[in-house]
Amino acid sequence: MPAVRIAIIGAGPSAFYAAAALIKQEDVEVRVDLFDRLPAPYGLVRYGVAPDHPKIKSVANLYEKTAQDPRVRFFGGVEFGKHITMDNLRPHYDMLVFATGAQSDRNLNIPGEDLKGSMSATEFVAWYNGHPDYRDLNPNLDVEGVAVVGVGNVAMDVARILAKSYDELKVTDIADHALEALKHSKVRHIYVLGRRGPAQAKFTNPEIKEFGHLQVADAVVKPEEIELDPESQKTVDADRLTRQNVEFLREYAARGMGDKPRKVHFRFLVSPVEVTGKDGWVSSVKIERNRLVSTPDGYMNCEGIGEFEELAAGMVLRSVGYYGVALPGVPYDKRKGIVPNDHGRVMNADGNVLPGAYVVGWAKRGPTGVIGTNKKDAEETVALMLEDVKNVRRVEAGRDITDLLKAAGCAYVSFDEWQQINAREIERGKAANRPRVKYISLEEMRAS
Repeated sequence: MPAVRIAIIGAGPSAFYAAAALIKQEDVEVRVDLFDRLPAPYGLVRYGVAPDHPKIKSVANLYEKTAQDPRVRFFGGVEFGKHITMDNLRPHYDMLVFATGAQSDRNLNIPGEDLKGSMSATEFVAWYNGHPDYRDLNPNLDVEGVAVVGVGNVAMDVARILAKSYDELKVTDIADHALEALKHSKVRHIYVLGRRGPAQAKFTNPEIKEFGHLQVADAVVKPEEIELDPESQKTVDADRLTRQNVEFLREYAARGMGDKPRKVHFRFLVSPVEVTGKDGWVSSVKIERNRLVSTPDGYMNCEGIGEFEELAAGMVLRSVGYYGVALPGVPYDKRKGIVPNDHGRVMNADGNVLPGAYVVGWAKRGPTGVIGTNKKDAEETVALMLEDVKNVRRVEAGRDITDLLKAAGCAYVSFDEWQQINAREIERGKAANRPRVKYISLEEMRAS
């Protein structure tokens, strides 16, 4: 029997974990093609992980080994809905796997959110990481105050990047345009806003710990905002990691304001209720004090108490959750922002399994977990795919997707070509003692 031909739409962590699981198993012979809209592989590892966290980026070494397997091919610069579709892929592949992540951000749904200078943290991250779609974002750094809404790791990343000195950033692989802009930043106060208390914060221990060791920024915490109610104290007592988070915050509170020129203010039990502006640009954020309330199912929610405060801020970065976007011709659950599925098998509008279609990662389960979480998730989907092989419709042998891509006018990037680009980026970084100097666009990559 000929090899099972599988197309994976997306080339981020979940896509590579799925590909690795497929080629690792020995029961079924497979051929796997990964497609990505961007010319470079690895998704959030390249465009989402903070440039000052190189250890996290090292997971790309494992993905590279997968991509170098002769049973795997990478096609960069291929857009789903334009170059490839569900319909034109079907004659070429026995199975399709969607690994497209959660590409949009949830809104705050407050007045003034659409003012200039208000954006998602994801956009800001993509800008400083050299994502080609955001190279011209041009965030206004000629402001003294920035409000970061949310207390997850992405919120920590953007706050830290804003707080770091040029010397701290210049040794990373941050995009050149961002490095130059941040070099001249006038930001002095970064307000990290959490609607609930410190026991409910989603950042990890290493993330909050880093703020105690920045060259030019102090972590500032109001002691009264990290006092624990009885239910939160139970959470802290029961969970070592949460307890360590609270201990770091208490340490920062004990330090006071400090004497470094920049301040990162960690605020808890506050919610932004309005963004105000001047001449169309953000000028301040109105926040309301909250109190924690326990829901019947034990969830610690919050509610406003009618006490307000105005923060001087010329930029607002929201980091309050992510949302998948609909793909042309692919089932979509608008409420959950995912591809509807049963443990990875895609479901159509009437609730039945769509034969030969699967989903992994955030597009499958929503934006939860860290990069490594996608490994087990992908393996679950792959196990179902292997169960289904005996029943799946098989395509004609001899069809090659490259003919379709050429006919669609797609000048795709192969993995060999990507490796050449990657080598040139690393070489460009050597002169500046940096891990790499990124090319931002496909045109730059091809012209190099």
